[in-house]
Amino acid sequence: MHTSPRRYKQLQPEDRMTIASLKQQNYSIRQIASMLQRSASTVSRELSRNSEQGSYASVSAQQSCRQRRCQSRPARKLHPQSVLFGMVRTLLCSRWSPEQIALTLARLFPKGHELRVSHETIYNCIYAQPVGELRKELIANLRQARNKRTPRSKGQDRRGQIPDMLSIHVRPPEVEDRQFPGHWEGDLIKGEGNASAVGTLVERTSRLLMLVKLPHPKPASAAHVLQAFTDKLCAIAQPMRKTLTYDQGKEMALHKQLTANTGMAVYFCDPHSPWQRGSNENTNGLVRQYLPKGTDLSGYTQEQLDAIADEINNRPRKGLGVRSPLAVYRELLLNSSQQSTLIH
Repeated sequence: MHTSPRRYKQLQPEDRMTIASLKQQNYSIRQIASMLQRSASTVSRELSRNSEQGSYASVSAQQSCRQRRCQSRPARKLHPQSVLFGMVRTLLCSRWSPEQIALTLARLFPKGHELRVSHETIYNCIYAQPVGELRKELIANLRQARNKRTPRSKGQDRRGQIPDMLSIHVRPPEVEDRQFPGHWEGDLIKGEGNASAVGTLVERTSRLLMLVKLPHPKPASAAHVLQAFTDKLCAIAQPMRKTLTYDQGKEMALHKQLTANTGMAVYFCDPHSPWQRGSNENTNGLVRQYLPKGTDLSGYTQEQLDAIADEINNRPRKGLGVRSPLAVYRELLLNSSQQSTLIH
């Protein structure tokens, strides 16, 4: 069976050793090519390129080949021995961001100058460094100091969108001013392995907290969140149920049913914007003092969660004039047009 020659695969060091040995034995080019299963033109080109003074040696031929390959490739913009790399490294050590460095160099040097570089090239250089002290040093000087590059644009969420969302940007201005009570922010805090969860609801004006027990298993399912939030929100006075601001978590996919059950319009924050629910995020930090990360939250009863919420709601807040959220909420409730019993 005839085997076709390997015509395009690059010659390896052992091939060059074979060529040198057969050449010394006065084998012809076609005989050498046949034994290597190569094209005769490949062997001829190798001999003409890498022979020195009519003789061919495998070691010098390999060195010549490697040198030509390096010369044929343009030098990297930021190779470690360059002046530009030294400048960038110095500025990074001074806590400059790659964008600040790139903009400053663009202001100092004209377009096309060898000392100009984009911030993307700087990022690529940092994360392309081999594992070692230099890579650790460069990454440590970045603001976030992440070991992997996180793209600024994460693309569209392919998991599907919540239908008929009301954006936070169409929320009534009175909600932002905190002058009128009854506007809430909501979220979930997760337990170990995301296998358990507890709902958190915070009233924006009084900072009052309510903790919501979620069924187990699958506590973050849309149906479980709908039922648990409906039961908790319907237990408070009607004047205190106006709006709910939530993130774009899929557990709020049944928000239209929640609005029908409670009379509260649900508004959604922008993606990756927790500051748009600042009261809820800050209160979640207080809750973590009682429900630390990595713990199983499914064992807490609603009574235990209510006791934790009461303890937090009785703590004085500087933003409330050193009054407690429960005291402020009680005043708001007594001043409302409809009287109702307090929560819990």
